[in-house]
Amino acid sequence: MAFYVYIMTNKPRGTLYCGQTDDINRRAWEHRNRLIKGFTYKYNCQMLVWYAGFDTREAAIDRERQIKNWTRAWKIDLVEKTNPEWRDLATALI
Repeated sequence: MAFYVYIMTNKPRGTLYCGQTDDINRRAWEHRNRLIKGFTYKYNCQMLVWYAGFDTREAAIDRERQIKNWTRAWKIDLVEKTNPEWRDLATALI
């Protein structure tokens, strides 16, 4: 089983949300379909623009906490290193 940390947004360089999950396909689908009430629902964060896999839940949680404490500029840089066009990566997962 893999664990993931991911970043969702509402548009390129828009509102950013960082989360973690053990099922990236399901979680991206839930965000895209606005099934999760809260931050991503409120700010319409439906685009998966970055994710990384980890072997353990603890490693994923540690990375999520680290990224959540980063500045906005660092998060944008993280996304743009692997996804400079800010494509919605969820479409490739399905």
